Amino acid sequence: MRVGRRSRVAVVHPDSHTVDPLAVREIQAIAPVSPAVGPSGAAPVAVGMSIPLLPGERTLARRAKFALVNGCTLASLGLGLLAIFLAMQGDVRVAAICLVACVVFDGLDGILARRLGVASPFGAQMDSLADMCSFGLAAPVVVYASLHGTVSTAGAAIACALVAGCAAIRLARFNVSPKDGRFFCGVPTTMAAAVLALAVLIGLPVSGTVVVAGVALLAFAMVSSFPYAKLARLVKLPPWLLLVPVVGALLDIRATFFAVVVAYLVSGPLLWLRQRHTA
Repeated sequence: MRVGRRSRVAVVHPDSHTVDPLAVREIQAIAPVSPAVGPSGAAPVAVGMSIPLLPGERTLARRAKFALVNGCTLASLGLGLLAIFLAMQGDVRVAAICLVACVVFDGLDGILARRLGVASPFGAQMDSLADMCSFGLAAPVVVYASLHGTVSTAGAAIACALVAGCAAIRLARFNVSPKDGRFFCGVPTTMAAAVLALAVLIGLPVSGTVVVAGVALLAFAMVSSFPYAKLARLVKLPPWLLLVPVVGALLDIRATFFAVVVAYLVSGPLLWLRQRHTA
């Protein structure tokens, strides 16, 4: 006698003492059988078992530090959303300030995670998702709002869509690539968002067409293979060289900002050529 389909339990036929193969297939489709032990001889992880978000000792102090670090990440995410809302209402400069604050919190969470010893894979993935919201979406939205009325809607939309798409590619590639302690592969999304936010904030005296071209160039720089120096290497430059942009900003902040951005973008191809020549 066969049990009804609702129970989905295979029953042995009393006349043949064999299991109904159809019922067995139904059970296997619903709950596949897992081996008792894994390839290494250890018991496999139970299905649905949660993985600890904070590796290592889970004391109250470490949990508080972990919460502080991820709070900075959430602050960056929230400020990114606020920047989008403000840009939609026309408060473009205030939205740009929110983006600058996003950059600050994004750098702060990484520094705190390393200093407090609570860096984790979960934190890295959460930071990447927050970066996509703040730098891959909020930044191009703010730029699009700032370009309203100065260029064609299609041109601004295409340039900003390039920023979003290239930011997603850049973050995904960073997550799966081996890390280099000296250089970034391509312009990091944080740096690109900072450039866009400051450009909106100080108001570059150039036409909208030039801004659109610059936005598209910055987007492609994010997914390029050119090496760009990390901030830790930049601060090790000679002090007199670091004073040049400071003095220049006091004289003409717009021209100095433009020169610094161009110099940083050009440094990638120059380092790439140098590496090829020395290899």
